[in-house]
Amino acid sequence: MTSQYDHVRARMNSGELYVDVGEGLEALEAERTHGKELLYDFNHTRPGEAGERTRLLRELLGAVGGSVWIEPPFHAAYGSHIFIGEGFYANFNLVIVDDADVHIGDRVMFGPNVTITTAGHPVEPSLRVSGTQYSVPVHIEDEVWIGGNAVVMPGVTIGAGSVIGAGSVVTRDIPARVVAVGVPCRVLRPIGPEDRQFGSRARNR
Repeated sequence: MTSQYDHVRARMNSGELYVDVGEGLEALEAERTHGKELLYDFNHTRPGEAGERTRLLRELLGAVGGSVWIEPPFHAAYGSHIFIGEGFYANFNLVIVDDADVHIGDRVMFGPNVTITTAGHPVEPSLRVSGTQYSVPVHIEDEVWIGGNAVVMPGVTIGAGSVIGAGSVVTRDIPARVVAVGVPCRVLRPIGPEDRQFGSRARNR
């Protein structure tokens, strides 16, 4: 017989509505608390404790590759639903609301104050009274760069090699190898051979 916990966990990656607190969901609350305890320890490490930060990330995250660096503070809903590849860097104040899975590829970079959220709530007020929400996974492919203060919304996929401009709100999928900016975020232009030229006359934005 399916438990209340199993029922809710199955819905958390599906986009269906669910409530994540209440009777039968004590294990879910324990998962959240465990993640926040690890994040508290991570965020209170000293600057020279790189090894301890790596250890804590490996215990916290669902998967993490080599050469991963996240500047504290870092906040997450669970932590265990985040899967990060090789060579990831995130600047200060990364927030990941990982009620559903968040997949981050190799050699991805985040500026400061980036938020990724997999969770949302219904627009109809009566459906929010009991705390009902939905969650949809987010996928960020290899070699993406997301500028500071950007927000990535539930269900979004950002294609490999793309750049998301600072302050953007990404509400829909972004294809590979483009520069995309704005609120809501839209494709500005493709990334082309001229982008290999960096300097005062290059297309750096």
